[in-house]
Amino acid sequence: MSVLTRDVTCREAVELVTDYLEGSLSTRERRRFEHHLARCDGCEGYLAQVRAVVAATGAVGPEDLDPATLQGLVALFEQYKGDS
Repeated sequence: MSVLTRDVTCREAVELVTDYLEGSLSTRERRRFEHHLARCDGCEGYLAQVRAVVAATGAVGPEDLDPATLQGLVALFEQYKGDS
């Protein structure tokens, strides 16, 4: 087995994008993520899309959303996590 232990899957890569962009991944996680990106055009494209959205919209926090929108996003997240 490689030094990276095991490869990151595309699903894991999608889940790690925010932490990667925020610089909160450990050195090992960052290396695994970047190793995956180097081999996966789809995930590399997804990262580019997320970067473009962040650049276009800036930072949005919970306090910037109306309560109904925030509740809807939380419900979507909980549904997504339930499907995992």
